[in-house]
Amino acid sequence: MIDKRNHYIDGAWVAAQGGADFPVFNPATEEPFATISLGSKADTEAAIMAARAAFPAWSATTPEMRGDVLKRILAAYEARTEDMAKAISTEMGAPIDMSIADQAASGRGHLKAFIRALDAFEWTRPNRPGIEGQDLVHEAAGVAALITPWNWPMNQVVLKVGAALAAGCTMVLKPSEIAPMSSIVFAEIMDEADVPAGVFNMVNGDGVGVGSILSAHPQIDVVSFTGSTRAGILISKAAADTVKTVSLELGGKSPNLVFADSDLDAAVARGTSFCFANTGQSCNAATRMLVERSAYERAVEVAKATAEATSVDMPDKPGNHIGPLVSQAQFDKVQKLIQTGIDEGARLVAGGTGRPEGLNRGWFARPTVFADATPDMTIMREEIFGPVLAMMPFDTEDEAIALANDTPYGLAAYIQTGSTDRARRVASKLRAGMIQVNGAHRASGMPFGGYKQSGVGREGGAFGIEEFLEVKTVSGIVEAG
Repeated sequence: MIDKRNHYIDGAWVAAQGGADFPVFNPATEEPFATISLGSKADTEAAIMAARAAFPAWSATTPEMRGDVLKRILAAYEARTEDMAKAISTEMGAPIDMSIADQAASGRGHLKAFIRALDAFEWTRPNRPGIEGQDLVHEAAGVAALITPWNWPMNQVVLKVGAALAAGCTMVLKPSEIAPMSSIVFAEIMDEADVPAGVFNMVNGDGVGVGSILSAHPQIDVVSFTGSTRAGILISKAAADTVKTVSLELGGKSPNLVFADSDLDAAVARGTSFCFANTGQSCNAATRMLVERSAYERAVEVAKATAEATSVDMPDKPGNHIGPLVSQAQFDKVQKLIQTGIDEGARLVAGGTGRPEGLNRGWFARPTVFADATPDMTIMREEIFGPVLAMMPFDTEDEAIALANDTPYGLAAYIQTGSTDRARRVASKLRAGMIQVNGAHRASGMPFGGYKQSGVGREGGAFGIEEFLEVKTVSGIVEAG
C-alpha cells in the first residue's frame, strides 16, 4: 500500500494535522492501492496562510520571471511524463496508451500554451488609442482556491495552476480525493521546479471538508472549480458571503448534429467513438446524436457497429480500448441510467447493463447505444458520464437546432455537414461555448467553457489567465516631454 498522507504546504511535504485516512482504489481491480489523508481545517488554514504570505512577493514578479518558472515546470513535467501517465491510469482507469498520449499530454500542452499567452499578454494598455493618461492595468486577483475533478486530472489541474501562476496569484489546490495520485506527482514536479515556497500549496480532501473551507474562507479571493453543476451551485453560494470571484466549469449534455449531406459513416463512427472515449467520462462528450431522418437508420447501424467494435480492457494493457469507470458509485449510476433508458422505451441497439463479456471484476461498463430516444427521456436530459450514446431523428434544420438547445447545459456542440454555409448558420444559433465542425480539433490555448448551467468563465490560454486577474483603471499619469 502506497502511503501518501502528507500535504504540500509552503514548499514542503508536511504531516496531516488530524485528517482521516482515505483509501484510493484501482477501478480495474476494485482494490485500494494507496492511502491519503483528508485534510482537516488546520491543514487547509495552514495552506491558505502560506499562500497569503507568499502573495505580495509573487504578485510583484515580472511576467518574464513567472514565464521562467513556467518553463521550469514544463521541463520537470516532461521528465515525469511516464510517472504521471501511470498514476492517472491506475487511479482513474484511463488505458495507459491514452493516458500517455492524451491525459498526461494535456498538461504539457496547457503549460506550453500559458507560456505563449504570458509572453504576448498586454498587462497595461491605454483605454483607447490616442488618449494619454487613461490606462487599464491587469493585476493578480489574490489567493486562489483550485478544486479539480477526477476524470481529466492533469488537464484541469494545469489549466488552473498554470493560469494562476501566470497571473501572479498564489494558490491552494484541492484535487479529487478519488484520483489524487497524479496531483501528488504534480506537487513533486512543482517542488523539483523550485516554485517559490507558498506560491503553490496542495491539500488533499473531499468537497464537504477542504472544498467547503476553501469556498467560504475570507482569505481566498478566487475560486476555480471543475465538477458537477450541483457542486458548482453549492460553491457559488458558499463564496457569496465573502463576494469572491468564482469560475465554474461544470456539466454538459452535448449534442452532435448529423446532417444527411455529411460523410455519414465517418461522421457517425467518429461521433460514437468520441462519446465512448475516456469511458464516456468527459464533460464535453457528444452524448446526444441528432440525425437527419433520411440518414437516421443508416446512422443507427454505424453507431451499433462502432459500439460492438469498441474494446473494453484493463487500463495497464497497451492498445486502443476503453477502461473502467472510476468508482463503484459511478458504475452504479451508469448502470441505473442504462436501465432507465430501457424502462422509458428507448431502443437498445448495443450494449446494456452489466459488465462486458470476460470482465467479472472492476467497474467496467458496456459501450451502449440507444436509438429512438425522445427529448423528455432521462438519457437525453441527464449527464450520464459513462459510455452511453442516445440517438434520435430530426426533420429540419430548425428542429435540429431547437433539439440541440433543449438542455440546461451549453458546454459544447458538434456539427457534421458537407455545407460550409449550413455549418456557419447552425453554429451561430447553438447555445454552447464550443462548436466543432466535421471532427475538427480545438487548438491549444483556445478558451474552454460553456453557456447556461455548464459554467461561468473560460479556461485555457489568455482567457484562462484573465480569470485570475483584476482590472484597475489609472487616470492622470502622463509621460513628461
